[in-house]
Amino acid sequence: MEKACGLHCTKINNIGVKIGNEVILKDVSIHIHCGELTVIIGRNGAGKSTLLKAILGEIEHTGDITFMDKRDNVTKKIKIGFVPQSINVEKHMPTTVYDLFASCITHIPVFLRKDKKICEEIKEHLKIFGADKLIDKSIGDLSGGELQRVLIAIATKPTPNLLILDEPVSGIDRNGIKEFYNIISKLKSEYDMSIILVSHDLDLAKKYADKVILLDKEVIKEGRPEEVFRSLEFKNRFGELV
Repeated sequence: MEKACGLHCTKINNIGVKIGNEVILKDVSIHIHCGELTVIIGRNGAGKSTLLKAILGEIEHTGDITFMDKRDNVTKKIKIGFVPQSINVEKHMPTTVYDLFASCITHIPVFLRKDKKICEEIKEHLKIFGADKLIDKSIGDLSGGELQRVLIAIATKPTPNLLILDEPVSGIDRNGIKEFYNIISKLKSEYDMSIILVSHDLDLAKKYADKVILLDKEVIKEGRPEEVFRSLEFKNRFGELV
């Protein structure tokens, strides 16, 4: 990945979603700063998954998402990387990390023999995430933490303007969670990447987020973790966070 210049910002502007007469999201506006981890929290049914789908263009919505390159002072089409909460993987499936990665970045059928140049390119990118030794390993044999590293590597090639992570550490052990957030720290500091993470784990949000968004169909509260978690809006929905 190329290092980012740090002169960019992503703005989610007045996103609204209705299904029939039911309002799922109402005028959600968020400024995503480069080099920061923005964590979105909220109770079940608050609209977190719907917001991600709207940003990814998977559902109809009002409002828009803009990406401003301040270096050239122009608005550009945003490039988004996405890591889902889970992928359907059968144990011992024959598909390797190389097969999965190559199928995402090339049009070459993966059943053909391995392309040496592409293999080296993939291996170099996996190395950023400490996953280069996994290149020939079957997807079904990866641990939860290993799979997340591979999925983040795929989501960041080419380098996105915005990286979206949906409950990325569910099912991962404590060591895997620590490794995951080390990777996020690296993406923030070395690549100045804008990152949105949706999480049900309030303790992790409090520990690692630079900014927290409390969502309940609309933005109820936003700010630094300690500011949001001490707010009346948070306590009305979650009670006291120890």
